[in-house]
Amino acid sequence: MLFPNQNVPRWIIFLIDTCIVFFSFFAAYMLRFEFSLPQREVMPLLLAMPVFMIIRIISFLIGRTYAGIIRYTGTEDSVRIIKVIAAGSLLMALLNPLKFFLLDGYYFLPFSIIIIEAMISAVLLIAFRLGVKMLYLELRNPRSERERVIIYGAGEAGIITKRTIDRDAGTKYTAYAFIDDNRGKRGKRMEGAPIFHTDELADLLENEEIAHIILSIQHPESENRRRVIDTALQHQTDVLSVPPANNWINGELSFKQMRQVAIDDLLGRDVISLDDGNVEKQLRGKTILVTGAAGSIGSGLVRQVARYNPGRLVILDQAESPVYDLENELRNDFPALELEVVIGDIRQRERMENVFRSFRPEVVYHAAAYKHVPLMELNPGEAVFTNVLGTKNMTDLAVEYEVEAFVLISTDKAVNPTSVMGATKRTAEIYAQASNARGKTKFITTRFGNVLGSNGSVIPLFKKQIEAGGPVTVTHPEVTRFFMTIPEACGLVLEAGAMGEGSEIFVFDMGDSVKIIDLARQMITLSGFEVGKDMEIKITGLRPGEKLYEELLNDAENTLHTHHPRIKRAQVRPNIFTEVAEQTEALIALFHSQDNAGMVQKMKSIVPEFKSMNSEFSKFDA
Repeated sequence: MLFPNQNVPRWIIFLIDTCIVFFSFFAAYMLRFEFSLPQREVMPLLLAMPVFMIIRIISFLIGRTYAGIIRYTGTEDSVRIIKVIAAGSLLMALLNPLKFFLLDGYYFLPFSIIIIEAMISAVLLIAFRLGVKMLYLELRNPRSERERVIIYGAGEAGIITKRTIDRDAGTKYTAYAFIDDNRGKRGKRMEGAPIFHTDELADLLENEEIAHIILSIQHPESENRRRVIDTALQHQTDVLSVPPANNWINGELSFKQMRQVAIDDLLGRDVISLDDGNVEKQLRGKTILVTGAAGSIGSGLVRQVARYNPGRLVILDQAESPVYDLENELRNDFPALELEVVIGDIRQRERMENVFRSFRPEVVYHAAAYKHVPLMELNPGEAVFTNVLGTKNMTDLAVEYEVEAFVLISTDKAVNPTSVMGATKRTAEIYAQASNARGKTKFITTRFGNVLGSNGSVIPLFKKQIEAGGPVTVTHPEVTRFFMTIPEACGLVLEAGAMGEGSEIFVFDMGDSVKIIDLARQMITLSGFEVGKDMEIKITGLRPGEKLYEELLNDAENTLHTHHPRIKRAQVRPNIFTEVAEQTEALIALFHSQDNAGMVQKMKSIVPEFKSMNSEFSKFDA
């Protein structure tokens, strides 16, 4: 290879730079006098040349312009060259008064010569480096052998992405074109690459060999992003995503930092806007308790609450190891945070009372719950014990210790429940809502669907099955679910908790429901496999208690708008606390006799819309 792995010796670069400025010196004279040098200028030129070369050589040595590795020449190297040339030229201009002593009335160097030479030297020195760099890249990775990529986003981030591809010889890619949602950019070129509208992507992928689509827009509209990814997947084209700018190493993007898009990129929606002032007013300087803090939603809440500078943050969970990991993360990320870590069980009233007595929380986020539908269908007593008794304990203590706000994290499975888990969560909703009339505490319920990446959700399950070589299991070809990211769900919980006045059930806008079988196909394709050829999708049948589709409201409920477009308030039937408390106590009492059938029947009386599905408890609906 013409360019070995070893770097060119610095003295060679220094010698070439010296020759360039020597040439520039004479070229400046020739240009100044239109290639006809007067005889009277010959002697001043010969006298000035040694001094000129000494100044340039010394400036190169001080500025170390020769020290850079040419094949990695960048903007900083060009700026350094311009500074060194400018400094040397300024010194020469200051020497011009020597005309009175040495050159018999002539300038040391005419100002016009100094300016022309500086421009020629700077251009040639930079051009030399860029020329060598381009030659190196072409010889290392000939353009004809490079795979072509299309960059989504013809803006500043797109320019940076293209330059990263051009700079990184190891990528073996070339930017074939840009696509952009802005029709005004269509037909133009950016750094030599044509710009197409996003609608033209399918034709480009159909007619050209494209290795990757690179998503360079930092915050694209979710619908446009999904459309681009869907089109790429349909044409078996890999999709890469540029990480956020704050994750770039030393502020500079590297091709190796670009990652394969995840299913979150297809299902996630636009970043939500929160009323930070309202949330901060509720949390700043106060003692905040989060139950189920080691879980997906609980830990997400903890991370977001910590950013609002609470006076004290109490994290509570019975899972020792995950709590330990969360504690280490918080102490590293928020060293000034006053953090209390509690290992405890919400079902143990005495333990929870000690927590309230010791820390006096002012705001409680109750995320602790059992949530796996099939498991709870087989263990109704445990679902009642945790989701109902645990919530009752926390609710009663919140009233007793005059907590300002109590936010219950519920689920869309509590709506027209078809499972024991859903029924227990709806029972907990009813108890918390009815408790609002008992004292000063504002009880607020938040209700949303599946969370991307949460423990036990379908996304991690599919990932494990794909990694194991399949098959990917789907319970029913028509089953659909709502999805939301963990940060999005937690942000809306904080917002709803801050806006609530008490007794509300807030419902989050979950967007459009997603067919699980479509989700499975997309995940298989994103992993580089072809459905039916490389990996099978297997239909296993609905599990006990599982719905075909989820709802956020039952048939008797309507919603009211709030100031936040993504949060609505459900209009639910009111409940009298004394009646609710009596029924809840009766339900909990059945746990001690381990009467599963009795507990399910009791919940069907508390929650009349509870109709079991694919379950042995369906017989009680007759």
